[in-house]
Amino acid sequence: MKPFTLLIFILVASCGIKEHTSIKDAQSDIAVIAYYVPEKNFEPERIPVEKLTHIIYSFTNVIDGKMGFRNPDVAGEKLRQLVLQKKRNPELKVMIACGGWGADGFSDMAHTAENRQKFVASASAFIEEYQLDGLDIDWEYPCIPAAGTGARDEDKQNFTSLMKELREALDRIDRPQTITFASAGWKPYYKNIELTEVMKYVDFMNVMTYDQIGSSSPFTGHHTALGWITGEDLKGSPLFAYHESRKEEMAKRGRNWEPRSVEKIVDFCIKQGVDPHQIVIGAAFYGRAWKGVLPEENGLYQANGGSYIGWTAYHQIRKEFEPEADFKRLNLILRC
Repeated sequence: MKPFTLLIFILVASCGIKEHTSIKDAQSDIAVIAYYVPEKNFEPERIPVEKLTHIIYSFTNVIDGKMGFRNPDVAGEKLRQLVLQKKRNPELKVMIACGGWGADGFSDMAHTAENRQKFVASASAFIEEYQLDGLDIDWEYPCIPAAGTGARDEDKQNFTSLMKELREALDRIDRPQTITFASAGWKPYYKNIELTEVMKYVDFMNVMTYDQIGSSSPFTGHHTALGWITGEDLKGSPLFAYHESRKEEMAKRGRNWEPRSVEKIVDFCIKQGVDPHQIVIGAAFYGRAWKGVLPEENGLYQANGGSYIGWTAYHQIRKEFEPEADFKRLNLILRC
């Protein structure tokens, strides 16, 4: 996950949700969660906490096998200020995230029962110290050495053990604790975790349904596409032609390409046996843009000359793009 002031809002993919007049009325059916990374102009009183059910302060790290801040004096005070915002919404759950993109130490920490016990004890103590309401584990990713992080095959089973032991420990705290984990928005990730076992011990899985196409992609696309999309839908585009030309090569490596989207990964998780009420959709509040793009199909699925900018923050989108005459703002409500 990437460090922006309000990284993402997450809506639970709960079927049969009725229309509600407020978040408070909807809390039995829906979770609205914000990952929050404080920046220099930290103003927690401006966060619209009345519109949230949960807010996850990000991030702590695995440090010498324990969970903690790298700069506890600064980060700890900011977290305390965030907890004070519960005065404006007593129903708000303030949680802490551990990990994030490039955060190391998970594989070693989860590798033995002794190591896990050390981490779990530190997580429980941290939650008690700051009077928090839960924990989010953002291990990117079990069994995969992403961004140079440590990984081993045993991560698959060790991740299950870690979540089980966290559940047991946090249940001993004298107030209810929410446990979540950040999961990938692409199918191969789920070969590396025992999904239905892990779901026994967590409240939600926060599916990172963004960066489906990255800034380094040679073709443009929706990096957080919502609806169902197949290769057939892309026929005639340069993106489709590119992947068709590599189909045999990829097949020899045991891989195949298909377009990604929010709907497809949610459907996949449900078919794996996950309760829809535990699936939370991570929606990116940032964008991707490329340069040197031809105008065909308004530039969608076309070759590009490189990234215009690695990512475009929400405030930049509002300030730089929305005022343009050709820019159209859509307000969507997702229901299933």
